Amino acid sequence: MAKLKWGMIGGGEHSQIGPAHRLGAGLDGAFDFVAGALDHRPEEGRAYGQRLGLASDRAYGDWEEMLAGERGREDRVDLVTVATPNATHFEITKRFLEAGFHVLCEKPMTMTVEEGEEIVKLAKSTGRICAVNYGYTGYSLVRHMRAMVARGDLGQIRMVKAEFAHGHHADAADADNPRVRWRYDPAQAGVSAQFADCGIHALHMASFVIGQEVTRLSADTVSCIASRELEDDAMVNLRFDGGAVGRLWTSSIAIGRQHGLTLQVFGEKGGLRWSQEQPNQLYWMPLGGRSTVIERGEANLSPEADRTSRVTIGHAEGMPLAFANIYSDLAEAIRAEKEGCPVDPAADLYPRAEDGLRSMAAVFAVAESGAEAGAWLDARPPMFR
Repeated sequence: MAKLKWGMIGGGEHSQIGPAHRLGAGLDGAFDFVAGALDHRPEEGRAYGQRLGLASDRAYGDWEEMLAGERGREDRVDLVTVATPNATHFEITKRFLEAGFHVLCEKPMTMTVEEGEEIVKLAKSTGRICAVNYGYTGYSLVRHMRAMVARGDLGQIRMVKAEFAHGHHADAADADNPRVRWRYDPAQAGVSAQFADCGIHALHMASFVIGQEVTRLSADTVSCIASRELEDDAMVNLRFDGGAVGRLWTSSIAIGRQHGLTLQVFGEKGGLRWSQEQPNQLYWMPLGGRSTVIERGEANLSPEADRTSRVTIGHAEGMPLAFANIYSDLAEAIRAEKEGCPVDPAADLYPRAEDGLRSMAAVFAVAESGAEAGAWLDARPPMFR
């Protein structure tokens, strides 16, 4: 089977996220990395692309040059990953969708709800895939949690508790550090800092696992470091369309926490607990029973978990493997579209543009609720109300 062709915008030599995408896209041999515009400095981007093995005519100086170059090729890329600064996501994603390319966009997909609705409509009208990289939902045991909820192991879901708290921005002396400062500057980050950066990962994972969408929320947001205009800590109460209650805490000043993405789900028949820093173990306690540990890679898990378990039991699973599962889903979806065949339901789990839109609506609702002393607000984008 011929490989699909993949291109990347952003994710240059000193990028934090670029290597994870390149490892993830290449892991299964489904994609061949053939084109890129990897740096905002054209010559550096071209040079780095060629060092990674791109042909000189496909190591582009910027995304517009890449769009012009790939659009007319018979062997043009099948999928474009957008891993550029947040404020550029909308324009690049829109232009590539309009040109008929499938797109995987880093989160946040857009900077406004209106832009998000435009992308959702555009993906639908063009028939192109627009995925959003909520990559942590690629973990095998996260998908097994989803399968357990869907098949009724927990019964009716009562409550979900999500956290994404770290302490890497806890030093007030970092106020002038450009790698930190921009995150709390409304001119660069928009209406939210910590919730838009990390909270939406926890929110999306909660919705993904329990199969319910947020309808209303109430937020308490605070800038614990007083010089910051945007929040560095938020506690959000949630109500879901299937009746579940949610509690979400996200923070960047939690000294002692490293990554801090965790999820707990409580139903009428049992509860589940998973942490991204220990992704090989899922803790399950049925009502009236004893707590057990489900190990990634063990026998008799769900098809969703079996398909996404990449290394033998007892070996560490990492973020690039979770990203690889997103890329594997996308490869199957693109091949199915090319061949006119159905997609395996266990593979049809990549986050959609609709997820990116819902996240952006929640960002604005959290910002508004925080400014209004925790007022309960509609968290849905207008087109989904």
